[in-house]
Amino acid sequence: MCTAVTYKTKDFYFGRTLDYNFSFGEKVLITPRNYPFYFRDKGTINSHYAMIGMACAAQNYPLYYEAVNEKGLGMAGLNFVGNAVLREKEEGKDNIAQFELIPWVLAQCCSVKEAWDLLEKINLWNIPFSDKLPLAQLHWMISDRKVSIVVEFVREGLNIYKNPVGVLANNPVFDKQMSALNNYMQLSVKPAENKFAEGLELKQYSRGMGAIGLPGDLSSQSRFVRAAFVRMNSVSGEGEAESVSQFFHILNAVEQQRGCCELENGEYEITIYTCCCNADKGIYYYTSYDNHQITAVDMYRENLDGRELLWFPLMKEEQIRCQN
Repeated sequence: MCTAVTYKTKDFYFGRTLDYNFSFGEKVLITPRNYPFYFRDKGTINSHYAMIGMACAAQNYPLYYEAVNEKGLGMAGLNFVGNAVLREKEEGKDNIAQFELIPWVLAQCCSVKEAWDLLEKINLWNIPFSDKLPLAQLHWMISDRKVSIVVEFVREGLNIYKNPVGVLANNPVFDKQMSALNNYMQLSVKPAENKFAEGLELKQYSRGMGAIGLPGDLSSQSRFVRAAFVRMNSVSGEGEAESVSQFFHILNAVEQQRGCCELENGEYEITIYTCCCNADKGIYYYTSYDNHQITAVDMYRENLDGRELLWFPLMKEEQIRCQN
């Protein structure tokens, strides 16, 4: 399971957690402008926007989990099991495989508006990458510095929702995730007020009691509510270090610790990595489960006019700075 968020200070930031019980060998990936992107039904795009994000590779093809392109448009795919519906090839549509969707959008679009127009022409094709990589069930958050949307291909067809909270979790469908926020409208960052009953003297015994009722479990709906509350009330300075630090604090509110979410096979779901990309500057920051030190990859330090994929292995071992 996963959670994606946006955040804006002076710059615009886009990122997510990836929660699962094992890794797929993902690495940070820069796709330069002239890497030939091949699409099963649409042929090859030889020149496109450069992008950076987390991906795994198969047959030298980037399978992006999330990415941000050089125009500041970000897109992340999150598990959407039980609701996502892929379809047979359809004439008159852009038949795009699920694993091609992030490259297809970020290669061509510089804004959410352009992405929305492109998405309305798409039929999400039910063709897997290979026999060893079966179809995933996903939905997506797409954001620029002005607006965020959620994209879901479901039984009824394509649904695109405006996303005023800049947060996405897994299930249920996005309009139900948003509807659940109505149950928490009484939450506040301010001290609690006594509204229990007239004539009954009740007092605060702790700071933070205005947020009593904020869900703390690891379910996707609860993570959505918690991330939305933290993100919408988040305060930081506008410098890069302050902004990046605050972004990671927002996502730390929904991280999963080994041992707290046991699966049927006896394994545990954990937050494999957390990422934050400065979409304006093209700098991708990340931490991994066993390495809390923030690592950065700057795509503008590389040749973005090249043709070869640029891979950066994850720093997974804990980095501890000894002070004495």
